[in-house]
Amino acid sequence: MHGTVKWFSVRKGYGFLTGEDGEDYFVHYSNIVMDGFKILKAGQEVTFQLKEDDGNRSQAVDVKRWL
Repeated sequence: MHGTVKWFSVRKGYGFLTGEDGEDYFVHYSNIVMDGFKILKAGQEVTFQLKEDDGNRSQAVDVKRWL
């Protein structure tokens, strides 16, 4: 899925993405795919997959910067 970073807190290590479907999805830094320090910036375009967490909520995984 394609989406945009809504916000991401480096200090907290998580944030939210807005998917192309208009829904917001939780993203944890451990699910960001990039070398070095893992950070996302508001407004940045990304691609990601969805995975259900233990509470049956969808969260973003395999998050990559959109080129």
